[in-house]
Amino acid sequence: METVVMSFCGLCLLLVLGKLVRTAVPLFQRLYLPASVIGGLLGLLWINTLGKNMAPEWHSSWGALPGFLINIVFAALFIGAKIPKMKTIWNEAAPQLCMGQLLAWGQYVIGLGLAAVLLIPLFGVNKAFGNLLEIGFEGGHGTVAGLTRTFEDFGWEAGIALGYTMATIGMVLGITLGMALINLAVRRGWVQNVRTFREQTPHERIGIYPKHAQPPAGKQTVQSESIDSLALHIAALGMAVLIGYGLQQLLAYSNRFMPECVQNLKILTSFPLFPLCLIGGLILQKFLLLVRLDSLVDQGQIQRLGGASLDFLVVAAVASIRLDFVLAYWMPLLILAIGGTAWSIFMVLYIAPRLFEEAWFERSIAEFGQGLGVTATGLLLLRTVDPDNNTPAAASFGYKQLLHEPIMGGGIWTSLALVLVFTRGIGEVWLISAGMLIFWLLFWRFVLRRRKKTAKVEIFHKTR
Repeated sequence: METVVMSFCGLCLLLVLGKLVRTAVPLFQRLYLPASVIGGLLGLLWINTLGKNMAPEWHSSWGALPGFLINIVFAALFIGAKIPKMKTIWNEAAPQLCMGQLLAWGQYVIGLGLAAVLLIPLFGVNKAFGNLLEIGFEGGHGTVAGLTRTFEDFGWEAGIALGYTMATIGMVLGITLGMALINLAVRRGWVQNVRTFREQTPHERIGIYPKHAQPPAGKQTVQSESIDSLALHIAALGMAVLIGYGLQQLLAYSNRFMPECVQNLKILTSFPLFPLCLIGGLILQKFLLLVRLDSLVDQGQIQRLGGASLDFLVVAAVASIRLDFVLAYWMPLLILAIGGTAWSIFMVLYIAPRLFEEAWFERSIAEFGQGLGVTATGLLLLRTVDPDNNTPAAASFGYKQLLHEPIMGGGIWTSLALVLVFTRGIGEVWLISAGMLIFWLLFWRFVLRRRKKTAKVEIFHKTR
């Protein structure tokens, strides 16, 4: 009990220190670094310096916490949200989804390709090293946490620390290079609605709402004498995780009845919990809509709980990075990061102007932020170039998440690809990834362009 209390207090202290440091240091404000990342780096520094001579109870359980919290983060994605019809989602998000899928599948092609051709022969890295590019960049700290058990099951615990490192690198690069691309877009005249750091108020720079403009964190949906509203929402998240856990156990049980070749792959028995929690949240939301009890769950409260879980997850994950692993693999990590970053920049500057019919930079910079950092990074960059939502970028990006998240960036394929590389090797997974990259290129060429021509013809007839 004492260890749990001390670990929790230690994380709370790091989060507060991270916020105070961000408030006091203008450089961190300009870089838009979250307090959770700053606090995690402070914790990492403390553990590897002064913390060596202090009681390990303060940080001994931090490494296990992210693997639990990621289930809450994914369970919160759909609970309380209005789920539009598939036709509406598709019409709004098809080009955005294409951009996101191209970026993510490209990370697999580059990461696995670099591992097979360069990193394994020269540095002797694990065969799953190439997966770290998509897991860390597109997925982030939460995805690494969710795959902890998979790394452990296949005997590569170093992958956990390296994944957290890649996620931290991606978040920093996503923000810094994203702002550099935005400055380039301003000079080239690609955007007109940019709100620069100088134009922000002091409260916006330090990340604090003024007292007269503090927004609500959510609505209370039940009266407190029956049950506290926040407790009900926590329970709803727990139900979504329970559904996900049931699905995980069902997959493991069904493995008994599969052919021996499937059983040997260990896909069904090693499948992580967190993508199934996303499905659990979706099932719960659908059920609440079906029985007309969806008014009992407020999306604002659910988002706050998911956001709080993510903050604690990130600070614990960054602070728990094993520096000995990072120092041993710094060169392969650097090569992998350069390859992934170059692909993301290529997507923004070359593919996006040809893919999107309007607001190409606003739409692509959101994907750039998510592809290197997390969804919040993408939204941050998008708000910088489109603060008043004058373009359709925000709506398209939001709709796209409903189709993209279950697959990539911590979705089903992210989890499956890691198991497949461990069991089948790099070659097959690389071919699948390359095939899917070609599929989305063909989708862009023959579906989106045809739809664009059809839309122009319809507009022409309407104006006649």
